[in-house]
Amino acid sequence: MGSTLRRTGIATLFLGVAACGESQSESADLVIRGGTIVTVDEANPEVEAMAVRDGRIVALGSERDIASFVGSGTEVVELDGATAIPGFIEGHAHYMGVGRSTLQLDLMEVANWGEVVDRVAAAVRSAEEGVLITGRGWHQEKWDERPEPNVDGLPYHDELSAVSPDNPVVLTHASGHATYANALAMELSGIDARTPDPEGGEIVRDPGGNPIGAFRETASGLLGPARRRAIEPDPERVALLAQEEAFSKGITSFHDAGSNWSTIDLWTSMIDAGQLDIRIYAMVRASPESLAENLDAYRTVGYGGNRLTVRAIKVSIDGALGSHGAWLLEPYDDLPSSSGLNTTPLADVVETARLAMEHGYQYNVHAIGDRANRVVLDVFESAYDDAGAGDYRWRIEHAQHLHPDDIPRFGALGVIPAMQAVHATSDGPWIEAKLGLTRAGEGAYVWRDLLDSGAVIVNGTDAPVEDLDPIPSYYASVSRRMANGRTLSLEQRMTRMEALRSYTIDAAYGAFEEDLKGSLEVGKLADVTVLSQNITTVDEEAILDTEVLYTIVGGEVVYRGSGL
Repeated sequence: MGSTLRRTGIATLFLGVAACGESQSESADLVIRGGTIVTVDEANPEVEAMAVRDGRIVALGSERDIASFVGSGTEVVELDGATAIPGFIEGHAHYMGVGRSTLQLDLMEVANWGEVVDRVAAAVRSAEEGVLITGRGWHQEKWDERPEPNVDGLPYHDELSAVSPDNPVVLTHASGHATYANALAMELSGIDARTPDPEGGEIVRDPGGNPIGAFRETASGLLGPARRRAIEPDPERVALLAQEEAFSKGITSFHDAGSNWSTIDLWTSMIDAGQLDIRIYAMVRASPESLAENLDAYRTVGYGGNRLTVRAIKVSIDGALGSHGAWLLEPYDDLPSSSGLNTTPLADVVETARLAMEHGYQYNVHAIGDRANRVVLDVFESAYDDAGAGDYRWRIEHAQHLHPDDIPRFGALGVIPAMQAVHATSDGPWIEAKLGLTRAGEGAYVWRDLLDSGAVIVNGTDAPVEDLDPIPSYYASVSRRMANGRTLSLEQRMTRMEALRSYTIDAAYGAFEEDLKGSLEVGKLADVTVLSQNITTVDEEAILDTEVLYTIVGGEVVYRGSGL
């Protein structure tokens, strides 16, 4: 196991710049040398060494060029043949969710419903009576056997309730767009056969109309009374656990895909106290009324030495494909009675677009289904037309399933598809069952078509939906290979450098930060990830063997791999 190191202080004032090979009397704070440095700078794509002072890059070049920067107080990171790249930028994930996921049952790798029940039973044995048991990561499409009885592959709650009669249980789907509950959790929440479906959600029911324990999209909110029985973990601890996880995976910047005002207040106070070293690009999630009241007061860029920026809004217009919540133009192949769910009223989506324009915020809308994406593109186009020319860089988060007619609109409008490559290979084995062969082939995870349209793709993982690790997502970007050995629409894969750009300079562009980070250039922030091998050149199947050796933020080593 590696270790996360506490920052002792990072100066934010840039005091000077030295070109490659320029004589420099003042030594550097940090020098990296002895391997390959992939800069992602087209003008200077690869160097041997780099020097850092006051948190910024002051020189890049050969080891001989950088030798004069090494003084008695310089920390030297010897690569020993390893590869340094710009720090990974997680382009779409849930920061506090990552931290919380370490404190609940991990159901990501369960093979079937029986294993879910067994893990809950084990948790019950060590829990006090009445304590809420939570977990996340189950996905019925990934199980090796179909539970019986079931509704759309979702099991009845009876087995789960039998092992947890005195503890409410609430288990979140891997996507975050569905929830499973036991009988006690439903009882505490007042849910029975008479409970109506909320707008934008569905209580899954048996043929007699009784809830089976599964809740889609906004219906998960009905379980609030059961959730309120939980003792919430200390939020500072959650934030620090997320930071530790990110640094161990080589992530130096994190696009948080939707947090409330109180969470932003927490991060601000932790930055003021010197507790948060990671750089967070925050998307605010709130009602139109709350946005109108607070947007101006909270807008900030580069707070605390470029630790926090708040200038984006997040809204979800539909749900997830795996839970039949993605909003489609035509019904699901495996559930012909449904075309998915519109989870936020269109009037609110449009009003939030107006507020974003009025207050100078980027607008980032979760859209997975082809209908959801078309509607969002229409909203964006109308807002752009009303506002006139501008550098808006509004984003569609996920953009997983598109109608072919809408693919060129991303490049034409300058809309950024913030996609998670690992979703394609994770979801791949069951995409065709949901969409059918034609729709899956024409519009599912079409990275090449989007890039060819002129769009800039921002990569990520959507953690804790998937593991936060960028390496599997990078591998998925270039291989499109699923766990079963098959590939998904191989013609849609990225090149090695396109994939690296989607995790560095293009992700920085997606947050208006390309002049600050995303490539290793003189004057930019010294955010660096050191990998055990060069992922741009190693054999494709060896990519997954790559380890993070160092994570460096602003010239400070915040993570060292084991043995370093």
